[in-house]
Amino acid sequence: MADSRRQQIEQALDQVATPYVGRGLLASGSVQSLAFEGDTLKLRLQLGFPAAGIVAELVETVQQQLAGIAGLAGTDVEVGWEVPNNCARHALPAIGDVRNIIAVASGKGGVGKSTCAVNLALALAAEGGRVGLLDGDIYGPSQQIMLGVSDEQRPRQHGDKHLLPIEAHGLQTMSMGYLTTSKTPMVWRGPMASSALQQMVGQTLWQGLDYLVIDLPPGTGDIQLTLSQRVPVSGAVIITTPQDIALLDAIKGVEMFRKVEVPVLGVIENMAWHSCSNCGHKDFVFGQGGGDRLAQEYGVEMLGSLPLSQSIRQQADSGNPTVAAEPASETSAIYRDMARRIGAALWLRAIDTEAGVPTIQMVDD
Repeated sequence: MADSRRQQIEQALDQVATPYVGRGLLASGSVQSLAFEGDTLKLRLQLGFPAAGIVAELVETVQQQLAGIAGLAGTDVEVGWEVPNNCARHALPAIGDVRNIIAVASGKGGVGKSTCAVNLALALAAEGGRVGLLDGDIYGPSQQIMLGVSDEQRPRQHGDKHLLPIEAHGLQTMSMGYLTTSKTPMVWRGPMASSALQQMVGQTLWQGLDYLVIDLPPGTGDIQLTLSQRVPVSGAVIITTPQDIALLDAIKGVEMFRKVEVPVLGVIENMAWHSCSNCGHKDFVFGQGGGDRLAQEYGVEMLGSLPLSQSIRQQADSGNPTVAAEPASETSAIYRDMARRIGAALWLRAIDTEAGVPTIQMVDD
């Protein structure tokens, strides 16, 4: 490849912003290889997060950017991804075959945290990730119902120490609800519940996960502290509503994760508005802009806002969450956008801790 044309191509590629990252494709290390077949450029891009929903858009943008380069007949663009292993970079020992652990938390109950957790896990999987979901609410597990797993289904044992996760909607899942009945209360003190969480995380045989999403109980108690001190959590996502009371508790969640040095990947504002089924008018039932104010005050990303919708509740209650039930819906699109943002944030953390970016493979024409 002539040096001048190579330089033109590199300059053009670095003018294309890496999605959700804010850096050019070269600066983010997303250009894996360049090669020529005649006057056609063969370009391989590799992102650090699953991004199936934006591949076509990215390919079109790159092709348009390179179209004006003299002597270039066309560009074939291939886009893939490899999720970085942030668990391996953590001071705590890694958990089995898991690359990233995402804690989904809320300062108080009733804000839709579990619904958000299951739909975020499904959205990461829909984008092309290998995803697990752990129900970390020992006292009130709900993911078994949301995933449509029957009361009779129990995880199988593997060897003396491990349980095999139950697959549901393409996710590897584990919950205390799988180990008890729906009518069995967990009358345990905090240390017992914390120990149970550790065992479910560490003794489930997770297989090749890019992301393990942990749905935490509400609050900032024993279980949250145990998770942050004993498990290599890659980052936390805080769920809130615009309501002032919920925001006050969400602030406590942000502060707690900061004190235990778990990065907060962003805030999700749930039940942000309600759209009238007749006219489509938006009502901001719980107030407006609270999530944005929280994100700005604490310097974290506002990942997105979700509507207050009867269908979201009905789908979760029926064991078929929104991203699985209505993959083409507006709400599913919001979840998938947030999933990409979370994946990109974890990738950026990995990029910023590495010495450099990958070397581009060049093949001369």
